Parts: sequence; C-alpha cells; structure tokens
Amino acid sequence: MKMKIKYSYFCLLFLFLVSCSSSDGSDIDEEKPSITLNYTDGFPQACEVLERGQTYIFRALATDNEALTAYSLDIHHNFDHHTHDNQGIECELEDLKNAVNPMIYMENFSITEGGSSYEISISITIPEDADVGDYHCAYSVTDETGWQGRTSVDIKII
Repeated sequence: MKMKIKYSYFCLLFLFLVSCSSSDGSDIDEEKPSITLNYTDGFPQACEVLERGQTYIFRALATDNEALTAYSLDIHHNFDHHTHDNQGIECELEDLKNAVNPMIYMENFSITEGGSSYEISISITIPEDADVGDYHCAYSVTDETGWQGRTSVDIKII
C-alpha cells in the first residue's frame, strides 16, 4: 500500500511539473513605441519660432511594432531653463524670468483605430496674451501594452 501511495505521489508531482511552463504561448511585447518630428510634415522643429495669435498644426509620427492606443501633447514654458532627457537639439535661451501668463496646453487623446502607425495632427492657436519666451513642446505615445515613447523640442513664442 505504501508503494502505491509513493508511486501516486511521484506521478502527481511529475504531472504538476510538466504542466508548468515559463511561456503561456503568447509573445510578450517588450518594444516601446517611437515618436518623431523628423519628417517632412513634423511640426514644430527644434528652435521653431511661433507667433502669438497664430494657429499652427502640430504634427508628429508615431509607430509601434504592434498597436498604438493613445498620445498626448504638452506645451509649457521653460522660463526656468529646465531640460527633458529626450531633447535632441539645445536652442539659445533667453534670460531666466518668472511666468505671468504662460501658455499651457496639456491634452490626452485616444487612437481608436489601433494600428502600428499614426500621424498626430492637432490644431492649436497661440493665445494673444501668452507670455513670450522659451517653451517646450513634448509629445508622448502609448501602445496597447502600456509602453510609452516620448520626444520634445524647444520652441519660442514671440
């Protein structure tokens, strides 16, 4: 009887071990999406000068190996000369100053079509009364698994 119990125990243990797997059969997305302004219609480019009261189409190209789900645009002042880790080109900055009425734009958008490529296109009017000076324009994009890609550029509002 003891032999049957030991045999049954080892059989169950063996079945348990072979049924466990480090893979569930699906591939894990370990690649974050990318976003760029470096193409013909990308806007704004680094060090671009924008005028108060004018309307501009902000464009960036987002890509992913699987599917994109959301993006955002953030425009904020850089009167304190802070930086972002993903800025490519550094522009000449004005003197440090305090913000009085800075332009601030922060919006999140969904990409309902999914897909692996999406061109962001957002129409924005620069307020007539916005503080002039140095600003950052930062784009981000998120894929269906939560990975995020970012890019930002320095711009100037006059």
